[in-house]
This record gives sequence, structure tokens and C-alpha cells, in this order.
Amino acid sequence: MVSTLSLPLVVALFVLAAGVVAVCGVRMTGLADQLGDRTGLGEAVVGGVLLGLATSLSGTVVSITAALDDRPALAFANGVGGIAAQTAFLALADLLFRRVNMEHAAADLSSVVQAALLCLLLSLPLLAITGPEVALWGIHPVSPVLAVVYVLGVRATAKVREAPMWRPVATRDTRVDAPETAQAGSAGIGALLARFAVLALAMGLAGWVISKTGGRLSDAVGVSETAVGALLTAVTTSLPELITTLAAVRRGALQLAVGGIIGGNCFDVLFLTASDVAYRPGSLYHAIDSDAVFWLVVGLAMTAVLLLGLIVRERRGIAGIGFESVGILGLYALAVTVQTVR
Repeated sequence: MVSTLSLPLVVALFVLAAGVVAVCGVRMTGLADQLGDRTGLGEAVVGGVLLGLATSLSGTVVSITAALDDRPALAFANGVGGIAAQTAFLALADLLFRRVNMEHAAADLSSVVQAALLCLLLSLPLLAITGPEVALWGIHPVSPVLAVVYVLGVRATAKVREAPMWRPVATRDTRVDAPETAQAGSAGIGALLARFAVLALAMGLAGWVISKTGGRLSDAVGVSETAVGALLTAVTTSLPELITTLAAVRRGALQLAVGGIIGGNCFDVLFLTASDVAYRPGSLYHAIDSDAVFWLVVGLAMTAVLLLGLIVRERRGIAGIGFESVGILGLYALAVTVQTVR
């Protein structure tokens, strides 16, 4: 259907879908913060799991739809490109939080565990790509392993939250996740979850539109699917993460901001599992080009720098932010430059 539309109309649909994603992302932030307080799970866990999953829904639909349309490079690049973009968003939020380096103030062991989990998840597709081309019913063994590791990692994060074996040193700049008390007449957990689900459904539909129009733009403009996936659809479907991160920082929910980005990135790795299942000709990992692998390595490097920042907790560095934010922005700028000049 989209293939028959004129290019201006395709662009208009793309922009409209991006707007839906952005608006829903704003509304989800407040709901996630309330759910973290009402359930007692805290901002880092709810941000990393519930908010991360929901804001990634549109990107999931993009990757699955692209794989079904026999566009493996677009499906893969959309997932790993989104991880790089969202990590860069966290560094941008650090620039706006002028009081102190945000990773210092948002100290939370759950975020450290999730960042380490993300490094592990990103290394598994590299093993699949560089290993022998094997597939069972068209699915590479690494794809289900990714899902299992993700579930085990989420359980470990919750366990760390309940019974931490060590805690970050508190300083005058450390922001503590203090639950808000429920006000009289405020919505219950069930109502909050229902609103959250409606917004997530709208974002999923918008993701389908973005995938269809993104593929059409790649064909019409003559740009590679990897470039479209890493720099267009990935950034567009990552708008909720940008907006929710900035909104969370403005609300003072720093653990929610950091946890939402890292948790969303962990879930985004599962785009590859879903895409591999949807891509029927064979293993997705052996149907992509070197540009897509490049973005996977970029995401891994940016996450490693972030993890170092979460552990070191530098108060201030260049431009009033930590070394990790400077490194993350530098890596992303370099990656975008390399992609555009190829």
C-alpha cells in the first residue's frame, strides 16, 4: 500500500507517526514514575523494564516489519542504531542537568547491573556474526539465547534492588529515589497500567507506519537500508527515550532517566531475536553488511564507556559533565560521520 503513495505523502506519514511516538513517550514518563512509587520497585527498575520495554515497542515493530519485508539490513540497523542513539540521548540529558554529572547524582546499583547486562547482550550477536552460519528452522541459536539472558538479567536486577551486596557512596550531590505518597483520589495501579497499555499500543501502530515509510524512502532516495535504519528509523523510534529522559530529568527522577535508557537498550537487543524469527530466508546475522556490524560495535563501545562512568561517578568534567558523556557524544558523532561519508 505504501509503495503506491507519492513521496511527499510518504514523508508526511513518516512525520505524523514520529509525532505520535513523541507524544506517547511524554505521557508514559509520568505514568512510569507513579508506577515505580506505587509498586515499590523504584525508578531504576521500572524505568529499565516497563518504560524501557514500552518505549521500545515502536522500534520492535519497525524491525519485525522490515524483516518480514525481506529487508534484513534495515531490521538489524534499526535495533543497534537505536541503542547508539539512545545512549547519546543520555549524554545530552547530562548536558542539561547542570548541577553535577548526572551519572554521579543518579547512582544506583540496578543501572550498573543493567549496563553490564547490555554489554553481554551486544557481544552475543557478534559471536553469531563471526561464527559459522547455522540456523534451526531459519533461526540462529543465539536469538533464543538473547531472550533467555535478558530474562535472567532482569531477574538479577530486581534481586539486586531488593538485597544489594554493595551500595554507592552517598555524597551531597547524590539523588535518592524517594517514593511519592499516593494522593487521595489518584488512580490505582490497574488504571495506571491500562493507560500505559493504550499508549504502548499507539506507539506500536506508529512503528509499523515508520517501518513501511522508511523502507519506501530508502528505495526512493537511493540511500542504503543500513543508513536509513541506523540514522532515520532508529532515531525516530528512539524519540520516546529522548523525551522521557529529558522529562524525567526535569522531574528530578534521575534513576528513571538512566534506567529507562539502559533498560530500553537491553530490550532493543531483542529486536534482533524478533527479526531473526521474522526473517525466513535464513539467519539474520549472516544476511547483513559490514555497516550494520559497525553500528553494533559502536553501541557496545558507547555502553562500555557509560558503564565506566556509572562506576567512577566523576562529579564534573569537560563542560560540567562526566568523561563518559564526552566519550559517548564523541563516539556517536564519529559513527555518524563515518556512515554519511561512505
